[in-house]
Amino acid sequence: MAPTQTNIASAPAPSPTATAASASLLVSLVPLPSDAFETMLAKLALAFPGETVLVATPDAAPQHSGDSPLRLLPYAVTTVSSSPWILTAADYVNTYKLAQENHASACVLLGAEAQSLHPEAIRALAKSALQSDLTTAYYNLGPREGLVNSAILYPVTRALFGTRPRFCQAIDLGLSLRMAERLAAAAQRFTAAGQNDALLWPLSEAAAASYSIAEVDIGPRTLPQPVVPDLNTLLAQITGSFFADIDAKAAFWQRARGVQPAYPYNQSAPVAEPPPDITPMLDAFRLAYTNLHEIWSLVLPPNSLLGLKKLSLMHPESFRMPDNLWARIVYDFILAYRLRTINRGHLLGALTPLYLAWAASHLILISSGTAPEKHIQDVAVAFETDKPYLVSRWRWPDRFNP
Repeated sequence: MAPTQTNIASAPAPSPTATAASASLLVSLVPLPSDAFETMLAKLALAFPGETVLVATPDAAPQHSGDSPLRLLPYAVTTVSSSPWILTAADYVNTYKLAQENHASACVLLGAEAQSLHPEAIRALAKSALQSDLTTAYYNLGPREGLVNSAILYPVTRALFGTRPRFCQAIDLGLSLRMAERLAAAAQRFTAAGQNDALLWPLSEAAAASYSIAEVDIGPRTLPQPVVPDLNTLLAQITGSFFADIDAKAAFWQRARGVQPAYPYNQSAPVAEPPPDITPMLDAFRLAYTNLHEIWSLVLPPNSLLGLKKLSLMHPESFRMPDNLWARIVYDFILAYRLRTINRGHLLGALTPLYLAWAASHLILISSGTAPEKHIQDVAVAFETDKPYLVSRWRWPDRFNP
């Protein structure tokens, strides 16, 4: 299926000089293995036949000796990333620097395993980058994939910043030059401190700047997996960065905002398959209810604690976390992160078993026939509905304390 594009916010019309998808285009690649790099070049040549395209590639990549019009721009990788599965601050800095030096008007930033992309998908991202400030990729994932995004990143970003793209940490992006500059400026604060692996949040950056946002369905793609197998460490890394960004942009998201048009996500039920084994998730939650109850009581109000008590007593087949309870839990953890109610490391660690409880509830629900995307959209609506709760507690943090 050919990639389709949905504009999520009004985008400026392309200038007459930007009629070709590759006009003044820079395609920025992260480090790729030698064979993957050669495959990537071949796909870029198919995406932009006979067109001159700038290709930013790490200096460790092999030099392409063919007669392709692709123009390679090597850049140095100063440190080996410990997060090669996701775009980091250094990636944004490198992309903007090369775009500026080579007078590119738009950029396509492709993450790890980009060689699995179809040429049509790459061209669709490029075309959108010439029309919108930020274009994020839409990934067709399985019902059990991307659950951190579905549970926390997507619904919170949609509720607070009014954006609709499904993947807040998409690893394939289209950027206007001014969007690339804004992300590089944000990234520079981290790279200057030696934090090259720091995460950025492009959707909130674009929303805060009132830049146009688009989303492109790029079809099938192999997504890289985190090298850190420990969920507790991984979730703390992601949510710590995410909560910090929310804190930094509080003045923006507290103001009332319009809602962007919805993307027509597929809400059909998946092909029937055996339900997953959720026993380890529920065991982890119940153990945490006993061991972490004191910490949770410092973060969550009595109503939420009562809801968790009811959950801890439910049988697996009927285990169901209400969407509004989950929204309140996440919002209270965001608030506790801001107030440093407890040590932030301990706080983020205490979120993991609650996330596992949500994931178990979600998997039980979809195994009973509910379409995964329908539930995820219902969760997002619950976060939107409860945004006033977070705003009130942010402004008057002691108002709802027992």
